[in-house]
Amino acid sequence: MKALQEKILKEGKVLPGNVLKVSHFLNHQLDVDFLMEMGKEIAARFEGAGVNKILTIEASGIALAVATAAHMHVPVLFAKKSASSNMSSGKLVTQVASYTHHKVYNVVVSSDLLTEKDRVLIIDDFLACGNAVVGLIDLVHQAHAEVVGVSAAIEKGYQGGGDKLREENIRVESLAIIEELSEQGIRFRN
Repeated sequence: MKALQEKILKEGKVLPGNVLKVSHFLNHQLDVDFLMEMGKEIAARFEGAGVNKILTIEASGIALAVATAAHMHVPVLFAKKSASSNMSSGKLVTQVASYTHHKVYNVVVSSDLLTEKDRVLIIDDFLACGNAVVGLIDLVHQAHAEVVGVSAAIEKGYQGGGDKLREENIRVESLAIIEELSEQGIRFRN
């Protein structure tokens, strides 16, 4: 998505440690109109794939998942980083290591909200090493549901998570794939 690449170059900021800060439009403050365009693009890429549910992880993936769901007319389920007291007794749980926060989370969804009837599109804001996506895939498999594909706004191609998923025959559709990221600049995959 050329418009996303341009927005990253214009509004993104590269921080030490290969961290891309896009908090002006994606994962802190939201450019809602642009977010809806990203959701429309993801929906178009998965049109006809039979998606009946979108799964993401709290918190930064929720906005993009909702934008996509608005175009696909399907519900969004987000995995919580801690079980709340109002969750049903049946839970699906997996562990996810956060690249950004250097922490391991137990993520959980209610088993009555993710079932064998679901054809799931997994969405997140970033795809780097793939830890969050692998955890979400585990939740889908625990539910005996089907992973239709994975989509991310921004994939850090140089970290290999998306390519590992593709090698496992998982459909990955990232809107922008960064091949190289440094304080000197950003190079996108063609």
